[in-house]
Amino acid sequence: MGNAKSSAMSKEILEDLKLNTKFSEDELAQWYENFQKQCPSGRISPNEFKKIYERFFPDSDAAAYAQHVFRSFDTNDDGTLDFKEYIIALHMTSTGKTERKLEWAFSLFDVDKNGYITKSEVAEICQSIFKLIPKEEQGNLPADENTPEKRADKLWSYFNKKDNERLAEGEFIQGVLDNENAIHLIQYEPKK
Repeated sequence: MGNAKSSAMSKEILEDLKLNTKFSEDELAQWYENFQKQCPSGRISPNEFKKIYERFFPDSDAAAYAQHVFRSFDTNDDGTLDFKEYIIALHMTSTGKTERKLEWAFSLFDVDKNGYITKSEVAEICQSIFKLIPKEEQGNLPADENTPEKRADKLWSYFNKKDNERLAEGEFIQGVLDNENAIHLIQYEPKK
């Protein structure tokens, strides 16, 4: 069943990725081949990841956001992304179910990885998301969203928490699902 392309990838990783993503064995083999060409070491460094992100956001300052995204996907905390972490990241951010994407978004906002989000962590991530928005688009934002601080305040208000309280993952997911306006505050999608 396995072909020559996927034989370099362990069967365990292949089966795990087939089970946990929407990608087929052939797609995974193709991704793996490309990954090996781009990253002969088998790992992506934070700097390489930042360069990838900067290509997606050429008119913005993507460095801080890329750093947070990288941290959220470096699940074994070794300072690099291996192929499995990379594919899971790709799946979660492009095709995952809404609830899975929100689980990932929680890990993005949980800067200190303690299992909770504080208002200061929300402010930090809102700041990095805001930097993704090109200057000319920032001027068109609603008055209550035209600074990172206002965006953080607005997002935090959806969770009905005091400034010094913290937010668990389930509360975060439910708060975003219950407030359709919250979703655009936790991400930035460039205009095509």
